[in-house]
Amino acid sequence: MAHPGSLIRPANGRRPAIAPALRPQSPLRELFAPLDLLLACGGDTRIDLDPATGRNGYGCSPSPAPEMALFSSCTASTISPRGYEAARRARDALMSSAMLHGLVECFDDRVEEMRGELRTLLGLEKTGAEIVFTSSGTDAQLVALAVARALHGDDLVSVITAADQTGTGTAFTARGLHFGARTASGVTATRGGPIAGLGPIRSVGLRLRDADGRLRSPSALDAETLEMVESAVAQGARVMLEAMDCSKLGHAAPSDRCLAEIAARWPGRVQIVVDACQARLGNRRIATLLDRGFMVLLTGSKYFAGPAFSGAVLLPPQLADAVEALPRQAPGLTGYLGRSDWPMRLTSLREQFPVQPNFGQWLRWEAALEEIRAYMAVPAKVRSDIIRQLGMRFAELIAASPSVRLLPPQSHSARGDEFARPTIFGFTLHRDARPLSLAECRMLHRALAEGTVGDAPCLLGQPVGWGGRTDEDVAALRLCISARHVIDIHADASARDRILADAAAAMTTLDALLHRPSVFTDTAAEERHVH
Repeated sequence: MAHPGSLIRPANGRRPAIAPALRPQSPLRELFAPLDLLLACGGDTRIDLDPATGRNGYGCSPSPAPEMALFSSCTASTISPRGYEAARRARDALMSSAMLHGLVECFDDRVEEMRGELRTLLGLEKTGAEIVFTSSGTDAQLVALAVARALHGDDLVSVITAADQTGTGTAFTARGLHFGARTASGVTATRGGPIAGLGPIRSVGLRLRDADGRLRSPSALDAETLEMVESAVAQGARVMLEAMDCSKLGHAAPSDRCLAEIAARWPGRVQIVVDACQARLGNRRIATLLDRGFMVLLTGSKYFAGPAFSGAVLLPPQLADAVEALPRQAPGLTGYLGRSDWPMRLTSLREQFPVQPNFGQWLRWEAALEEIRAYMAVPAKVRSDIIRQLGMRFAELIAASPSVRLLPPQSHSARGDEFARPTIFGFTLHRDARPLSLAECRMLHRALAEGTVGDAPCLLGQPVGWGGRTDEDVAALRLCISARHVIDIHADASARDRILADAAAAMTTLDALLHRPSVFTDTAAEERHVH
């Protein structure tokens, strides 16, 4: 929950007019705040709204923005009217029940119901798997590390695959360090400082790309992962291996065969965690990973296109039982999670965490669940067909642009679901015969989102470092398919034409922006002024 009386912290540090009316001793009053404010609270500083634009650091607003074309699901999406209405209904229902039966009890009951609903939507109702809710995928990484350390002891090494294509916070969470200046519950933190009882620990990052920026072969990635884990175990350490199911550009590492070999060779010494925060994997795959004893990190805010900042850790049943039997978790985690985030059956574990509700996180998950319900209601074959057709057209649109180069698309053909085909299309932009840097791509990304050339605003996936001597030398933007596209096309076939027209307009606008030097000079000057 945000600090009482401080639902939103604008970039200028001033509190909104509503803040003084909220009191710590009356959490129910906070629930009566405007829905937009509630949806933008209960997270770290990334969720704060810029008072000039009303958007967070990802360019997303806490209310629907139908005028904006959204192809940004690899980063974050603005809430849909469907999700916004679901959040409104949930807030109204909780207010009514809380006034009769008490806020904490009703909130706890509703979150537990949501846990069951998500388990059912993911096809896990008969598996015994448990779900821990978090404010973001980054927070979910901390929970996974805390569980691994609690089970395996202090001499733990975290090995992070695809470290060059994961979230920037992973460099901190992998070592048990604070990744921002404020936690999800509003506790002030020092970025890079150790989380009490969790960090610092040793961590090693393995890259998907070589020194020249080329993607490394799957066999090379597998070999390096095996070598790193074997070396750590030989030195007496326990290992938490974080595998990448889908990176920022859609790639995976190591292979399933490699993970199976590691699990078989070092049972009890290696805990495998699968970063599936992009949520670009089918239910059957999730169940398989959990059945192997792997933790799975998920979000409702990437592929499913729920509002930004809604994470979860899926625990296989054997791990959930083991965690409940532990005497204590890292005390520093209380700044990141509350009691209701943990399943009700983990009684002794829940008692270690604060009871205050995190309204923002809860409402964002209510919206995300509505998106997941709508997506799962689309027949599986229809989902696959829509993704295949959109993907082919997206690739054609990118290839048709003279200033753009399509990056090698990801391939997961062995999975046998809709995610066997690419859903993230990364591309570099070229000006004066050279690829744009990360800083220049950020300028273009911002100009496109603001509708600088007069067209409707469009949000793409944020720039990602790609190639060159450093990750900032060359960068890529991303055009993404999301569950929302699939839902809309299934409901109305004409939506396909609108989505493709928006994507074509985005590529055309990018080309126009590339030939306007003022886009780069004006933005750079503005950023220097701000800093």
